[in-house]
Amino acid sequence: MSARHLETVIIGAGQAGLATGYHLSRQGRQFVILDAQRRVGDNWRRHWETMRLYSPARYDGLPGMPFPAPDWAYPTKDEVGDFLEEYASRFQLGVQSGVTVQRVTKQDGHFLIEAGEHTFTADNVVVASGTFGKPYTPVFSQELDPAIVQLHSSQYKGVSQLAEGPVLVVGASHSGGDIAFEAAKAGHPTVLCGRDTGQVPFKLDSPQIRLMFPVLWFVWDKVLTMSTPMGRKMREDVRHHGGPLLRVKKADLATAGVERVTDRVTGVQKGQPVLGDDRQLDVANVVWCTGFRQNFSWIDLPVMGEDGWPVEERGVVPSAPGLYFTGLSFQRGFTSMLIGGAGKDAEHVANHIVANAKTAPVPVS
Repeated sequence: MSARHLETVIIGAGQAGLATGYHLSRQGRQFVILDAQRRVGDNWRRHWETMRLYSPARYDGLPGMPFPAPDWAYPTKDEVGDFLEEYASRFQLGVQSGVTVQRVTKQDGHFLIEAGEHTFTADNVVVASGTFGKPYTPVFSQELDPAIVQLHSSQYKGVSQLAEGPVLVVGASHSGGDIAFEAAKAGHPTVLCGRDTGQVPFKLDSPQIRLMFPVLWFVWDKVLTMSTPMGRKMREDVRHHGGPLLRVKKADLATAGVERVTDRVTGVQKGQPVLGDDRQLDVANVVWCTGFRQNFSWIDLPVMGEDGWPVEERGVVPSAPGLYFTGLSFQRGFTSMLIGGAGKDAEHVANHIVANAKTAPVPVS
């Protein structure tokens, strides 16, 4: 079967891929968005049950469509999923769901995209498959007693998954803090271990948020970017060690009874986890909030850096003209990985595609 040719293939129908499609459609460019999920938004719907965004709804819109919630409400995971689905439908963004891309390479001057029974060729490919790659847990996790319940944060849905008894949460960025707090509030003796990633200095649900959040967003969007020394330094911390505590603070953890230790888990003794000070913990559950490792092995092109991340400049890949990324953690700056920051990065990528287009645009009706 011959391959279908398109000007641009976008891989991933999350906020980054949809925003890119929006900007291309406004300029009359031809594209398709391929997504592995059954429904647009399913990546959000599978998060843990109590998860809410860390940014208020007024900062969670996408280009052309504000988030349909009160300005200072914090949307749930399901509300985000439904918003993305409605966004794709409203702007007729041409998402093909249930299509998993297995390989991207270059052949005869075009990109070749192989996706099961589907094959495409394209002048451009935008990889918008998300900030997260493959869930990471240390190799020694396999040595833990089989009776211990082990979950990666991507598998965690709620405390009902946990066995009775103590919980160890490994990794102390915002997801680790949230899960440890939830486990302790449910009555589990809980230890949260990992380096101190800091915390935002105010409560997200406080009345002061209407004054403080605009300042915080300005810093995230204008100061903590790849254009500033502070932003470039922070990218290394965020990409490799996780972000600061956001909703749950250190005081909240202490009040809930969470034992906070900054030692790392270094191994296993007698089936139980061991901390860096050789303290052995007797636990019934381990939740690994140890992040993800980027997995772009399906891109059969030399675009990866030594740190495992694509070598790109605001999403443009110099070594492979026509290949783009959007939605990466700290791509332009801190807001790149947030819904409200997706549009700016997507617009930059779309404009670069349009500027280098080989054909005239299709008139927008």
